[in-house]
Amino acid sequence: MASACSPAVELHVQFGALERMLSEQVFTQEGRRYVHGSKTARCNFAYLERPRVEGAGGRLVIHAKFSGRAAMNLLGACVGLGDAFDLTITATPQYRDGNLTLRDVVVTSDKKTGFYIKRVCTIMAASLARDFRYGVGAEASKILEDPGSRPQYKRELQKFSVSEIRVTDDALVLVMDFQLTVK
Repeated sequence: MASACSPAVELHVQFGALERMLSEQVFTQEGRRYVHGSKTARCNFAYLERPRVEGAGGRLVIHAKFSGRAAMNLLGACVGLGDAFDLTITATPQYRDGNLTLRDVVVTSDKKTGFYIKRVCTIMAASLARDFRYGVGAEASKILEDPGSRPQYKRELQKFSVSEIRVTDDALVLVMDFQLTVK
């Protein structure tokens, strides 16, 4: 039996589709993604909304609006710091342990400065680099093993890996290697 190298599969996820995926899977609370607290925490919360995705210089760029407050409820009034501003998240996507993660994350305010804004950007950059995980391996299994209209043929995804990730002017490109067995 001869063995042959099979070519990798390139998946191009255009930024419009990536924005819709983010909205459906990450920004799930009325179009918001709470990064601290929740909708019910009136004085102590932080969330992102309205993500826009693009590529620049081989890096992923996400523009979003940040709203947050770090305050105490004092006699029914919130006393402390808070602000709302547009920010830009720039990062290099990478594949690690079945997940799409971010490295070299930089978060900046688009137009505003100040102590609270600088602190938010620093904390958010560290948090995204440490905590952001998208289970691309699990998602590939779910899609490729779905029997669709042929339930009599069981499918099994094996040896899944992402050998390369590129950010182009219009898409996030994943170069994937895998074996799909139909039983």
